[in-house]
Amino acid sequence: MPFKTLDTVVVTADLPNHGLKRDDVGAVVQVYSGDAVEAEFVTASGHTQAVVTLETRHLRLAGSRDLLAVRQMGAA
Repeated sequence: MPFKTLDTVVVTADLPNHGLKRDDVGAVVQVYSGDAVEAEFVTASGHTQAVVTLETRHLRLAGSRDLLAVRQMGAA
């Protein structure tokens, strides 16, 4: 599935090295190839939590039936 800049994406697995958990929502900021993108993840107040390069296998596009939720950083 091709990703484009500014696509809203959802993490599909816990990525503890990046402080991300499954279902965290971010935005694509750079497409490097068919297999890797750079995505930004922000807190609810708008502060950047992480800007990371991820393999596309760890992401999916957000869909019209997805409901956004909030979790506190550091919470399990």
